[in-house]
Amino acid sequence: MHKVSKPEILYFGTPVVLISTCNEDGSFNLAPISSVFWLGWRCVIGISAFSKTTENMLRTWQCVLNLPSTDQVAAVNKLARTTGTNPVPQGKLLKGYRFEADKFGTAGLTPVDSHIVSAPRVNECPVQMEAVVEAVHSLAEADDVQRGRLLTIELRIQRVHAEESILMDGAPNRVDPDKWRPLIMSFQQFYGLGAQVHESTLARIPEALYHSVDMDRAHGN
Repeated sequence: MHKVSKPEILYFGTPVVLISTCNEDGSFNLAPISSVFWLGWRCVIGISAFSKTTENMLRTWQCVLNLPSTDQVAAVNKLARTTGTNPVPQGKLLKGYRFEADKFGTAGLTPVDSHIVSAPRVNECPVQMEAVVEAVHSLAEADDVQRGRLLTIELRIQRVHAEESILMDGAPNRVDPDKWRPLIMSFQQFYGLGAQVHESTLARIPEALYHSVDMDRAHGN
């Protein structure tokens, strides 16, 4: 039997992403999010309008989306309740956040140069995607209380770096879902993927049929 429920959050399960950006002084910011979805070579993230990550992206129009596996969960957890904004916004103070200038050092992660954008990649993450900002939209525009507080940012992927160990044997342009174990956040808790539960009819479609013009543009074709 279903019951009417009033959960405070609706995080039913999405992958964790570490977004790396450049600060004004040339140092780097690194922040975990889990409000994200993908379409082709585009990504949409949901994020606070007042975060340092947002500030950096709206100034540089660039970032790197680093996807940690379950192996990096301890590093991701070290970034929880940290912010690159100083002073710490009141809303984050209430949640116990603290200012950290060196996010990479805090997490014990290693920044490495990107090929196209200025923001660094996270060396330890099996997937790293260099991206540029395409559009910014405000959520809850009709709500006087929430207007301007939450944003969705559309990102266009420029280059994908994938650890060889997660690629399909004999197919370097395909990620093997049996090898890739993304870190998942569900209702503020960390989880990983288990074994495949059922054969997918959708998976019978060749991935090449999803090819997009964004991919051609990213590779200069």
